[in-house]
Amino acid sequence: MTKEEVLSLLLSAGGPVSGEQMSRQLGVSRAAVNKAVSQLRREGYEIEAATNRGYRLSACPDRLSPVQITKALEGHPWQTRMVVLESVDSTNNYAKNLTASGAPEGTCVIAGRQTAGRGRRGRGFISEEGGLYFSCILRPGVSPQQLMHLTALSAVAVCDAIGEVTGLQAQIKWPNDPVINGKKVCGILTELSLVAESNEAESVVVGIGINCNQPAFPPELSEIATSVLEQTGKPVDRSALAAALVQALSRMNRELMTRKEAWVGRFAARCVTVGKDVVILRGETQTPARATGVGPDAQLLVEYPDGTTGSVSSGEVSVRGMYGYV
Repeated sequence: MTKEEVLSLLLSAGGPVSGEQMSRQLGVSRAAVNKAVSQLRREGYEIEAATNRGYRLSACPDRLSPVQITKALEGHPWQTRMVVLESVDSTNNYAKNLTASGAPEGTCVIAGRQTAGRGRRGRGFISEEGGLYFSCILRPGVSPQQLMHLTALSAVAVCDAIGEVTGLQAQIKWPNDPVINGKKVCGILTELSLVAESNEAESVVVGIGINCNQPAFPPELSEIATSVLEQTGKPVDRSALAAALVQALSRMNRELMTRKEAWVGRFAARCVTVGKDVVILRGETQTPARATGVGPDAQLLVEYPDGTTGSVSSGEVSVRGMYGYV
């Protein structure tokens, strides 16, 4: 653990820290500290060394670091519930297996790459290196009907985290796609497990995939997808973004029922679909409409050409507009 412990000390120090101080604090030899510093440098950490001053961490590589994530969550009740992987088939699948084994609420599975990512309606989700793939286990103990707004509010949490770390003001394409300058930057998939006797939600896995440091996308996606790197011109610290996402989802979870109206209001304020012409798809039927607002469960309020009004829930239909289908 010496390498991780040295990294944690360097992250905490905020300035130079001597090898002697680290060896005393960790109860290891100076040689062990020097070896750990060399290992970290080989992994891409930029560590400066100055005579009589010690070591200073000046830059971190573009990698998901469990040490950096847990350090950023110091004091948070979910801090020790992070599972950080270089690659996995699907963070949602991994999280669901943990759920079945009794993993507590707030357990988060975080990966830098997925080999079998899944999107809504059974679609594949491109999950190449450079993204942040993340699943969080929640245990709300309420009926599925009371969670109709969960995915939409998770999109608000994603926008909060992106804004906190990068300064970008992401918006939301209904029902739950965070977008920047009209292009999709994130996909969200929530999956429920029910208690048979009560029909309550035993657990919910909130799956989130954020395009972070991908420099480009295949031609078929380049018109509809973007990344933080593409928008800012510089890579985002994915460990910092993961920690911010944990904190944002934790806030949402605490306020899921008590401050639902406020969260739905924030969703509505970010929803770029409102005010746009859309096409509502029910099976083979296509109905034009205009999106006029957002309802109390984050459903889309619409007005039809004949002047009648209605609402659309994400589980019932698809909406075409801005780009493609949701």
